[in-house]
Amino acid sequence: MNSPHLKTAAHITITGIVQGVGFRPFVYNLAGRLALAGWVLNHSGGVDIEVEGAPDALDAFAVALEKAAPPLAQITSLQVKPISPPGYADFEIRRSERKPGEHLLISPDVATCADCLRELFDPADRRYRYPFINCTNCGPRFTIIEDIPYDRPQTTMRVFPLCAACRAEYEDPTDRRFHAQPNACPTCGPHIWLSERASQRKGEKTRRQESEKAKKREGESAREREDAPDTQPELSNAAALGRAKELLENGAILAIKGLGGFHLACDATNAAAVRTLRRRKHRPYKPFAIMVPTLDDVRAYCEVPPEAAALFKSPQCPIVLLERRKPAPEPPRPPIVAAVAPHQQTLGMMIPYTPLHHLLLRDVGRPLVMTSGNVTAEPIAQENAEALRRLAPLADAFLLHNREIYARYDDSVWQVLPVTIETGAPRSNLKIEHLTQPLRRARGYAPVPIPLPFPARRIFATGPLLKNTFCLTRDTHAFLSQHIGNLESWKTLQHYQSALATYQHLFRLQPELVACDLHPDYLTTRFARQYAEEHGLPAPLPIQHHHAHIAACLVDNGRTLEAGPVLGVAFDGAGYGTDGAIWGGEWLVGDYRGFRRAAQLAYLPLPGGDAATRHPWRIAAAYSIALLGVESLPAGGFPPGEIDLFQQIIARGVNVPQTSSMGRLFDAVSALLGICRESSYEAQAAIELEQMAASCRDSFAPYPFTLGDHEGVLQITVAPLFEALLAELARGTAVAQSARRFHDTVVEMLLRVNGRLRDQTGINVVALSGGVFQNRLLLQLAVPRLRAAGFDVLLHHRVPSNDGGISLGQATLANSC
Repeated sequence: MNSPHLKTAAHITITGIVQGVGFRPFVYNLAGRLALAGWVLNHSGGVDIEVEGAPDALDAFAVALEKAAPPLAQITSLQVKPISPPGYADFEIRRSERKPGEHLLISPDVATCADCLRELFDPADRRYRYPFINCTNCGPRFTIIEDIPYDRPQTTMRVFPLCAACRAEYEDPTDRRFHAQPNACPTCGPHIWLSERASQRKGEKTRRQESEKAKKREGESAREREDAPDTQPELSNAAALGRAKELLENGAILAIKGLGGFHLACDATNAAAVRTLRRRKHRPYKPFAIMVPTLDDVRAYCEVPPEAAALFKSPQCPIVLLERRKPAPEPPRPPIVAAVAPHQQTLGMMIPYTPLHHLLLRDVGRPLVMTSGNVTAEPIAQENAEALRRLAPLADAFLLHNREIYARYDDSVWQVLPVTIETGAPRSNLKIEHLTQPLRRARGYAPVPIPLPFPARRIFATGPLLKNTFCLTRDTHAFLSQHIGNLESWKTLQHYQSALATYQHLFRLQPELVACDLHPDYLTTRFARQYAEEHGLPAPLPIQHHHAHIAACLVDNGRTLEAGPVLGVAFDGAGYGTDGAIWGGEWLVGDYRGFRRAAQLAYLPLPGGDAATRHPWRIAAAYSIALLGVESLPAGGFPPGEIDLFQQIIARGVNVPQTSSMGRLFDAVSALLGICRESSYEAQAAIELEQMAASCRDSFAPYPFTLGDHEGVLQITVAPLFEALLAELARGTAVAQSARRFHDTVVEMLLRVNGRLRDQTGINVVALSGGVFQNRLLLQLAVPRLRAAGFDVLLHHRVPSNDGGISLGQATLANSC
């Protein structure tokens, strides 16, 4: 036993997400319980501690730092260095320090915790119904931080001086609001107000009449609403929430300022309101997300497995794509109208994650559409003046607040899907495994870095054109940005540049190398060249799109440099190939160091290039003509007079790139089956094909296809598939059956090609990446079959399989060059 008078001391350095998560008060109270003296402080690289006391107490202290850390803390390193006891008399929290060149991991925004939620609805609490209640366990973080260390003067909360009561909490190490930088109350903190159109200040009867009229104005242009809201803020706090409730109940569209930007909200049980929102946003079919008051309400509308419930209960609280519950909920819960998610058997569900959302949803008491507050192809509106200007054609009223948003963020989206797994002899012992996968990584997840299985240089990867993210690497961290969106407008490029500047500044990261897509004309490629030139860096390293997909999947699964090559299957819509063609149905044998193209869908013509994706019938016609001749086209399936022109275009070969895209094959089949011949949003034809196929519970023998060798690359020819599918159409086979049979065929392609490549290479690991592998039915069918065939299957589980993960792959591949 140690002598009670013997003292030892240590200097402890901790890195990770250890600021803004209650770490210093945790250390202070831990030291007090163990009778230790010393100090703790934040600095630009993490947390430093000096502590002295009895040896046993010091040992227990070091263990508890990791074992009992606050729930939001993520420790990446903890270094303990023995020192001579300095003779401290007590334990204190010292002022934060700046350390030049150091970087800090920063917490993302965190959903409202249970303690704050209880206080929010407690009439006896001084923060009762206060829309900005928070503590060290919840509330805004990354969206308000301007610099590190994370202290209030370096956040957008610096303009709100603390009142005496909040100051006492803020300075008390035993209080859960100790150094909660967004801490506030109705006396000293931000507030909300409502601004609405004069046209909305009419009687309830008139508003109901207008809601009915909206049904008859489907084709009208939203230009009629371009006038900005014509009133100054007039209703604040409780009155604003009450009026917002009235407006939503009567069919209005409400713009709501949240954590990282604006939402547009309307009553999801009001068909006229949903149609009005679709008309104004020029978004006729793309599904909307839905917010309901509680997890129990989610369960009333959807199937919620434990894995999905865990996501809703998590600090991130994302949108979760779930299968609709059958039968539909009965009263008192009103049904969600079909127009919210046309032709879909799934719903994107969310529950409130800010106090403001909790208050609004509790008051309204019904599902609300909660979609990004933006004009198509632009980023979400960030600040009040911007929203009042840009969203004027879309919203009837604005629920605003005066806490500034420093970083613009969308909601994250995940999907949870059941997969049947055989655990014993075939069909003898089956269990259901639920796969959880990100579809969009933003609020709640970024800027937490993706851990790299190897140290990396400081690399800036500019990402793809669509579903853009960028990535910055240093050491074993990959800082994957929040979802930026499609880089098709000047405003989105501005958002990209602003987010990049924020990441570089906060993480003290100046790249030594730039990576970009292989496509020479992408905006991200041009930006990479400009960035490298302006910063005196070498020319950007071009990275093949599908190789980046596979590399991202490898990182997502922690696969090391020494693990060896995999069979990488990359299925998506488009990626520039090394031969200048449009790839997208690819089997690559490779790893971080390189790849070879081992198999592909045989090339087919794509008249008009990317423009054809908006008209899937054109892809179907081009494929059918190329494979079987014009006489194969079904009567009445295509616009009259277009086919002759198509033949001429294909014959001339002008603006008719060749593609091996699996995504385009899905589009073509969807159009041939009459499911979706004109597309209003990305992947609509493929998504609706999947939904139709999922309505058929039976499996079918796959359509025929052929495998052949072409210059050492295995090629899949789909002429027999088209011939059989067109024959089914002529016989009147149910569309759902043909859609399901096509999915069964893609699974058969995966099995046969991967089997052939395993025989050639001896490689047994299959990595599945690309946007096509967001297809729930395809995963549900393919993963069990591949595993049953003895393959080790790697799937995405931290970054999206779509182009949102491309920049991560680019960065890791550039590091190996």
